[in-house]
Amino acid sequence: MTRVRTAVFDHIAEVPAAAWDALGAGHSLVYSRRFWEILEHSGINDFRYRYILFSDAADQPIGIAGFYSITTDLAIFAPPALRKLLTQLRRLFPNFLKFSILECGTPVTPSSDPFVLAPDAPGAAVCKALDEVLQDIARRDGQLLIVMRDFEGAAWTHQADLETLGYHWLESMPNTYVEVTWPTTEAYIAAMRSHYRRKLLRYLAQGREQQFRYEIRDDFADLAETLHRQWQVVHEQADEYQREVLTPAFYRELSQRLAGKVKVMLFYRQDALVGHILLMLDGDLMRFMFFGRQQAAHDGLWIYGGYALIETAIRLGIPRIEFGFTTYDLKQELGATISPVRMALRTARRILNPFVGPVFHLLNRPPEVAVRHVFRKP
Repeated sequence: MTRVRTAVFDHIAEVPAAAWDALGAGHSLVYSRRFWEILEHSGINDFRYRYILFSDAADQPIGIAGFYSITTDLAIFAPPALRKLLTQLRRLFPNFLKFSILECGTPVTPSSDPFVLAPDAPGAAVCKALDEVLQDIARRDGQLLIVMRDFEGAAWTHQADLETLGYHWLESMPNTYVEVTWPTTEAYIAAMRSHYRRKLLRYLAQGREQQFRYEIRDDFADLAETLHRQWQVVHEQADEYQREVLTPAFYRELSQRLAGKVKVMLFYRQDALVGHILLMLDGDLMRFMFFGRQQAAHDGLWIYGGYALIETAIRLGIPRIEFGFTTYDLKQELGATISPVRMALRTARRILNPFVGPVFHLLNRPPEVAVRHVFRKP
């Protein structure tokens, strides 16, 4: 097997900038140095970030990866009955089934590949080198699990290489996308089946009655505290996936370091700010990052906001919107399709590794999302 060298760095500023930028060019914005700088300065959860630069035998850079340690609930995708039981148990044992793990990928949504490789890089050899680094650190630092995420689409080509190394290939939360093929919002609505068209028009009428409106801002650093409070309202109401705990600094850093690439869509009821969507323009993709609102209510604001994203993508000529994880029913009603996502998982403790996949599968059940045919056949 081709020899691959690795160099591990504790801070993104320590990684040779030219090598990282060259390998990250043409890939997602979440693999830019600026994005990882934002994460380092945001104080989200108890993340400790580190980075790997892969090189070939001639010392030419061929790949990059970011990884981090975090305390995570091992039953993060638990079905409702098990989640209810865990809630009761954790009143007595707050850290039950919560462990420090080592994870390779992007620590906050949006979804992205766990590593970036040069076109001619030997994938199997890089996977082996990455696994050796992660296992060494996990053993040294006492992490129970090693996770690589998120594998989506073409990234599934690494499945065989990782399974050979002892990883369990497991289902994760599916992603969602809207393919923007319509020249106008009128054409988008007209393409829907009558049932979904009536529902959307009803939501939009409700929005007009409440005098919803929106604006998009590049500079939102001054609103960081307000936007974070709005995000907390939604986070505390969530009954599906919950992990990352954002901070005001996260919003502030995004505005200051990725101005123009990350924007905030602000929602008003008359003149009162009632919610927001944090979005990223990532090449030909618009990414729905986070939603927040002033107070919990069933007022149609989420659907109004999703429609506003589609309207904005049509206006800007953006061909695809990533709507992300959770709230699948609402996203499908707007026309989103489901994209399966996988993760690779193992433990550095060889004797336990055969049991990790089955136990994780027993504790976790990512939602089974029924496909909805929102649009009429051409």
